[in-house]
Amino acid sequence: MAAFQPVLDVEGVNALFRKAFPGADPAQMAQVTAIQPGRVRMLSPFRDGLLRPGGVISGPTLMTLADSAAYALVLAHIGDQLMAVTSQLNMSFLRGARPGDLHAEAELLRLGRRLAVCDVRIWTEGPDRLAAQANVTYALPG
Repeated sequence: MAAFQPVLDVEGVNALFRKAFPGADPAQMAQVTAIQPGRVRMLSPFRDGLLRPGGVISGPTLMTLADSAAYALVLAHIGDQLMAVTSQLNMSFLRGARPGDLHAEAELLRLGRRLAVCDVRIWTEGPDRLAAQANVTYALPG
């Protein structure tokens, strides 16, 4: 596996998210909580508006977090390149996400000159009880 080195820390990536999405409510935004070489962790706070009928967190909410985690991972490793964009997102829903804060861990599988490929795992109950898994590809500027 390639050795990936982040160029931004947690506060740097969170600051870029605030810059990229200036109209978003910071209290409702997912936040990067940890960065390691090739990995990022995010936390998205729970609120009742995320629930769908049946009392589980909605699929679009999980997809948003998967995309956000991949974006955070890419930015952490390439820096202030806000025009990196999603080119592919494939999501598998593994079980209903029970109400609670959402956690995501994203892993960089490949970082090339034009594309970054990420694996994202999402849970509420614990990392051993995944609610969803996504493969996300980002097209890089340049």
